[in-house]
Amino acid sequence: MSLFEIHTVQVGNGTVALSALPGRDDSYPQDLKVIRDWRPDLVISMTTEAEMLQQGAAGLGDDLRAHNIRWHHLPVADFGAPSPMIDALWGDVCVAARRVLAQGGRVLVHCRGGCGRSGMIVLRIMVEHGEMPEAALKRLRVARPCAVETDGQLEWAAQAARR
Repeated sequence: MSLFEIHTVQVGNGTVALSALPGRDDSYPQDLKVIRDWRPDLVISMTTEAEMLQQGAAGLGDDLRAHNIRWHHLPVADFGAPSPMIDALWGDVCVAARRVLAQGGRVLVHCRGGCGRSGMIVLRIMVEHGEMPEAALKRLRVARPCAVETDGQLEWAAQAARR
């Protein structure tokens, strides 16, 4: 039995989910199968290249694309928030996620543990869909109690409400 879990939240017409990095606690091939079986339309990786290499997941993007799953890599340091460069890339990734959700699709966001960085992105998606940050965080933490670990992550996710 796999330890790999996918934690889901309904957003708009679709589903957004958080998970740990495939291979972190179990077998990379088994975790990748769990992801494929969940059938995401888009996967957003928040881990650094070094983290992916350490866990045997350096080929994740290629492995996902081989199964016709779109992949975006937005590397952010553990416990961090996006740098200005990653923040600038968020616009295109956000548009891709909105399209998937508008069509009733699935977006999977992962970081190393499936809590802080992935929670930050899921919260940002929820806020950009019109939810108030506090209510969205409460709803997100029902699905994943450890979601969003730092004030910087919360601030980055919530800033969409002020736009």
